[in-house]
Amino acid sequence: MQGGNSTPLSFPCEFIFKIIGESKVEFEGEVVAIIRKHFPLLGEGAIRFNSSKNAKYLSLTVTVQASSQEQLDAAYQDLSHNPLVLFVL
Repeated sequence: MQGGNSTPLSFPCEFIFKIIGESKVEFEGEVVAIIRKHFPLLGEGAIRFNSSKNAKYLSLTVTVQASSQEQLDAAYQDLSHNPLVLFVL
């Protein structure tokens, strides 16, 4: 850990975001745009989609290569402040 940084992660590292929202085209598009903004080198197959049993909700599991805690924090902030996103884990 450098400079008082308290993260247990070593960078670069693989990191998984789980993002949940209502099953709407806008939700999917905005989440993908936010992820690509912060992780432009997103690999093929990095995003998995899963609908809830009644198809009311959609979850996206996104695997990224993170280069810093700041990069993860910025992506998390953008995702969690989006009104279409219900949860970010």
